[in-house]
Amino acid sequence: MHSSAAYRGSAKARERKVLEEALVAAAAAGGIAVVEAAGTEAWTGLRQAIARWFGRGAEQREQAELERLDQTASALEASDAGTVDRVRIRQEAAWQARIEATLESLDATERDQAADELRALLAQHTPHGGVSAGQGGLAVGGNVDIRAEGGSIAAGVIHGGAQIGRPPAPDPSQG
Repeated sequence: MHSSAAYRGSAKARERKVLEEALVAAAAAGGIAVVEAAGTEAWTGLRQAIARWFGRGAEQREQAELERLDQTASALEASDAGTVDRVRIRQEAAWQARIEATLESLDATERDQAADELRALLAQHTPHGGVSAGQGGLAVGGNVDIRAEGGSIAAGVIHGGAQIGRPPAPDPSQG
């Protein structure tokens, strides 16, 4: 009997750990989404949705979150090339911690509902496909149409030189 109770206890502990990991993953996704959306077209919608999620119907709390979100966007905008990665990491961690703390403050039923709401709003307000490009690269999350007209050059990214001119005449010996 003792081993059966221990097994049930360890199964519950594993179940709790999986639940905690899912909540941490949702919080991490929220932190990343806030930072990645700042300064993009997705920002306005995500900003409003995140503030509503935190506010949970309390207008004053929602307004405070809007101000925090604006501070995040300002911090990211003010960072230069030398500090941008550090600022992004710090802001992602701060938002993840805020989301985790909010989830932890709720009872189990509210926590599950809030986590589901968070996942839904992230799915609605964040781009899909994980498209990204490094410096000097081109990332496209949909269709791209690049055309050259009138003897011009068209390209998404050109590394090196490009020139327009008449091609050399073919060597008569080559046919």
